[in-house]
Amino acid sequence: MTKSNSGSKLTQKIIIGMISGIVLGSLFNYFAVGGFFQTFVVGGVIEIGGRIFLSSLKLLVVPMVFVSLVSGAGSLEDIKKLGRLGSKTFLYYILTTAAAIALALFVAALTNPGKGFVMSAPSVFDAKESPSLIDVIVNIFPSNPVDSMARGDMLQIIVFAILFGVGITLSGQSGKRILGLFNDLNEIIMKMVMLLIEFAPYGVFCLLVKVFASQGFGAILPMAKYFFIVLICLALHIFIVYFGMLKFIGRLSPIKFFKKFSEVMIFAFSTASSNATLPVNMEVTEKKLGVHNSVASFTIPLGATVNMDGTAIMQGVASVFVAQAYGIELGMQGYLMVILTATLASIGTAGVPGVGLVMLAMVFKQVGLPVEGIGLIIGVDRLLDMARTAVNVTGDAVVSCIVAKSEGQFDENIYNS
Repeated sequence: MTKSNSGSKLTQKIIIGMISGIVLGSLFNYFAVGGFFQTFVVGGVIEIGGRIFLSSLKLLVVPMVFVSLVSGAGSLEDIKKLGRLGSKTFLYYILTTAAAIALALFVAALTNPGKGFVMSAPSVFDAKESPSLIDVIVNIFPSNPVDSMARGDMLQIIVFAILFGVGITLSGQSGKRILGLFNDLNEIIMKMVMLLIEFAPYGVFCLLVKVFASQGFGAILPMAKYFFIVLICLALHIFIVYFGMLKFIGRLSPIKFFKKFSEVMIFAFSTASSNATLPVNMEVTEKKLGVHNSVASFTIPLGATVNMDGTAIMQGVASVFVAQAYGIELGMQGYLMVILTATLASIGTAGVPGVGLVMLAMVFKQVGLPVEGIGLIIGVDRLLDMARTAVNVTGDAVVSCIVAKSEGQFDENIYNS
């Protein structure tokens, strides 16, 4: 069996696992399965399988990001290239996030998701203070790299790994010996990722049975208009922004990209976590899309932290929805403030399930919307969280391909194979 056929069969198995999990979980929810079966099967065996799979993915995130990025940065002979790579990547991420929010605000303003909405008493959502720009910048730099790794603070890990890699580059023969060690470690970690991916269909199945057994499709009915407007905006962002970037900036086939990247999107959908999907995203971006490790090891971990286009879309639609539901006029200034605040709030926010609601609370406080309004969308947010995470990781890979090609670190033969 060829490597290509093996990957295709694995993708098919993952899709089967996803569909089976959604159908079975929805049936459990519809028939209100309870008692011993609910406790032992859904809340026991199924939950254990899903949580072990998720923990195994997260286990590899910190060592993979650190080792891969040290290996990539240490391989760059020109230090100036690293600065150019970083500035390009960060600029693309900020622009796509701003475009995502603007698209969401435009579509929501046209469709009026909150008009005529009959509000029930909303849940109270505990909002955190929005971090200042100074805090955002200062918190990127670690004072204790070991503590940063223990907490999984991706931006601080990235900064330390880059500094370590630059140190290797500048250390001559000593650096080359250490670089060889990190290259070997990188190969070992990637083998661990591939081993874990073989169990992906079962992990995806367990995670989705659990979610849909507790949520079911019935959860979206009271909020159907808001729910489907967010989904439409997510789809438009993929087909307009990502397709456009690949076709006109990268001069690459969007169809080939999505054929190869579909398994990562399914991973992201099932885990609802950019960080948990990171090992799979790295593997596919390098091995199937043709992005060199020196680029992917920087762009993918950075994207999992700062590039949250799907989350930004939810924030744009939610802002319009809550403003209309409460009869508040945002106006052009309010819309611009939503774009600015949500873009800044996405920098350094952890790529874990549910973080979008925390970011949304920051946005609401900044533009004067009632934070209690988040209680109206909490019911459907888990399902939307899964969909927007798939968009988040897709944006990371699209930017990686474009940046890698512009830097001459892209194998087009692998991409087109």
